[in-house]
Amino acid sequence: MFDTLTEKLQRVFKNLRGEGKLTEANVAEAMQQIRMALLEGDVHFQVVKTLLENTRAKALGQEVMLSLTPDQQMLKIVRDELIALLGSETPPVKFASRPPSVFMLVGLQGSGKTTTAGKLGRWLSRSGHRPIAVSTDIYRPAARQQLSIIAGDVGLPCWEGAPDSNPFELAKGARREANLSAYDVILMDTAGRLHIDEALMAELAQLKEQFTPSEMLFVADAMLGQDAVRSAGEFHRRLGLTGVILTKMDGDARGGAALSIRSVTGASIKFIGTGEKYDAFEPFHPDRIVSRILGMGDMLSLIEKVEEHVDRKQAEELERKIRRSEFTLEDFRDQLRQLRKMGPLEQIVGMLPQIGPLKNIPRGAVDEAQLRHIEAIINSMTPAERENERIINGKRRKRIARGSGTSVQEVNRLLRQYAEMRKMMKAVGGGMLKKLPANWKGLKDLGM
Repeated sequence: MFDTLTEKLQRVFKNLRGEGKLTEANVAEAMQQIRMALLEGDVHFQVVKTLLENTRAKALGQEVMLSLTPDQQMLKIVRDELIALLGSETPPVKFASRPPSVFMLVGLQGSGKTTTAGKLGRWLSRSGHRPIAVSTDIYRPAARQQLSIIAGDVGLPCWEGAPDSNPFELAKGARREANLSAYDVILMDTAGRLHIDEALMAELAQLKEQFTPSEMLFVADAMLGQDAVRSAGEFHRRLGLTGVILTKMDGDARGGAALSIRSVTGASIKFIGTGEKYDAFEPFHPDRIVSRILGMGDMLSLIEKVEEHVDRKQAEELERKIRRSEFTLEDFRDQLRQLRKMGPLEQIVGMLPQIGPLKNIPRGAVDEAQLRHIEAIINSMTPAERENERIINGKRRKRIARGSGTSVQEVNRLLRQYAEMRKMMKAVGGGMLKKLPANWKGLKDLGM
């Protein structure tokens, strides 16, 4: 996410590192580099112009802090301007004062509306709500069946209605079922087109008028860049959007849609889809996204992922083993499994700040297959070998390599890495596990 834009912006700050102070000359040069980085990142030209004007005024004004170096000053100013661009606060999800609330998902074909309905339903369920889904798309072949399958995968109730129902009958049936079964949110997956046309807009406008949605959410494919922004602007003008959901943020999206859509349309981004899995879906936090763009990491989102996927009792047991130097290869394998549950490794690495020793971790070269190889090697060991790696001699290494489909060299490399990890963990003493919840507020105060 934003890898290319992050790399180019970091180069701007690095070039300022050797300067004594911000001057008109080095600010002008930095503005030119930031302008090119943003335009190449497919950010709307008017948004770039406004951001640069504000940044230049602050960089040459009296608002900079004398205690900061020029690169730190510029980083802080750009960070503040990007947050203002995206919205200073996480936009809240709106619910009706009297349930059920109706969330209409609108957008063009191929943007991921149906999958997003499943992801949003899963998120709402985990947030304490009781959603039900309904598809009013009677035009695209198997659209309603697709939603029914996705809903089944995430445990979301789905109102299918009669085969020959029209969109309004389907929506009324879902509302009747919600009232009878105490569902508090109706997720309405609406029809899309390859382009915006009058028939589509008229149908959506009538659905809005009849069902008064609490949320009118435009689902946009982030990989389309400014095309997605233009479509969102037209939908907002015709329907009055309350928010945007950006999908496919894990692809080769350059970031332009995310940085432009609020300024151009006036509608805030409320959620982002970060992968194909149903749990690859998260609320949009402007400050956290800006931190990722600037290479400062996103430790709060990382902590939330850890708290969601890591079992507290297992963590406490792991801490005890680390303190007593009892961390075994089996524990190592279990930790790898938990890490993989948290999502693609590249996303996890992307949440780490690019500072100090973390600066040299390649964002685009994380090898997921290597984790599977490591797990296969450990699985090929006997319980005694996993408990005590010192008994693994040359003969055992050959057997382990054959059993895991790897080479003796890979087995040797894993054992060396494991030995180095044990040394590091012994030095740390497991203290970081205890500090994790306490770090929450401190990280927030730092703006990460």
